[in-house]
Amino acid sequence: MFLLRSLRIGIFSTAFYRLLEISNGMSGLKPPLIIVNFKTYMESTGRRAVELARKCEKVSRELGVNVAVAPQAVDLARVASEVSIPVLAQHVDPYTPGAHTGSILIEAIKEAGAVGTLVNHSEKRLRADEIDEIVKRASSLGLEVVICANTPEVAASLSAFNPAFIAIEPPELIGTGKAVSKAKPEVITDTINLIRRVNPKVVVICGAGITNGFDVEAAIKLGTEGVLVASGVVKARDQEAAVRDLAEGLLRALKS
Repeated sequence: MFLLRSLRIGIFSTAFYRLLEISNGMSGLKPPLIIVNFKTYMESTGRRAVELARKCEKVSRELGVNVAVAPQAVDLARVASEVSIPVLAQHVDPYTPGAHTGSILIEAIKEAGAVGTLVNHSEKRLRADEIDEIVKRASSLGLEVVICANTPEVAASLSAFNPAFIAIEPPELIGTGKAVSKAKPEVITDTINLIRRVNPKVVVICGAGITNGFDVEAAIKLGTEGVLVASGVVKARDQEAAVRDLAEGLLRALKS
C-alpha cells in the first residue's frame, strides 16, 4: 500500500505505475508495453504462433511487463483462445461487412478475440482516409489501434485521427538490427514533440531494429512508452530469452 501511495504522488513515473497495475492483474493494451509482431515468418506460423505467444505470456507474468502479440489473421482466434495477454491483428481493412473478398473485417478480429490491431505498417501501407475510417470503426467496437508511421511528420498528422498508439518506425531500419533508439534517436524525440502539439493523449512507441534490452532501455529513456518488435524475437534461437531480455531492458529504464 505504501508503494502504491508513493506512486500516486509521483515518486516513480506514471509509466512505472501503469506497470504495477499490469502486474496486479489489469489486462488490455496498456503502456509501457512490448508488442511482438509475428509477421509471416514460419517460426511464428500455426502451432508455432501459439508456442511463441505462450512464451511471451510467461515472461509477461513473471516480470510484470505488458507484452502483446500480433499473429497472422489465420492464427488470430487460436492464439487469442490460448493466452491471456493482449492479442492484436496485424492489419484490418476499412470496409463494413459485405462483398469484399479477401479483406479483413474489424468485426472479424473482434470475434476472434483481438483487443485491437496494427495498421499502416511499412509492409502494408494504407491511405490516410482509410486509416481514419479504421480508427473510427475500431473505436466504435471498443478496439484499439496502433498506427505505424515512417516519419515524425507523418506520425503527428496521423495522431489527429485519435488512435490509442502511434508506432514510429523508420522503414530503412526495419529488420536491420540497427535500433532506431540508437541509430536515429532524434526520430523518436521529434515524433514525441510533434505529437504532443497535435494530440497529447496518443501513446508513442517505437520500432525498427529493436533487438535487445539495451535498445528498449534507450527507447524508454528517450520518452517512448514501449516498443514494437518482430524478427529480434521471432527469429531468435531462444525466443523466450529474447522476450525476457527486452522486458528486463524496459524495467531497467523505468527504475533508473
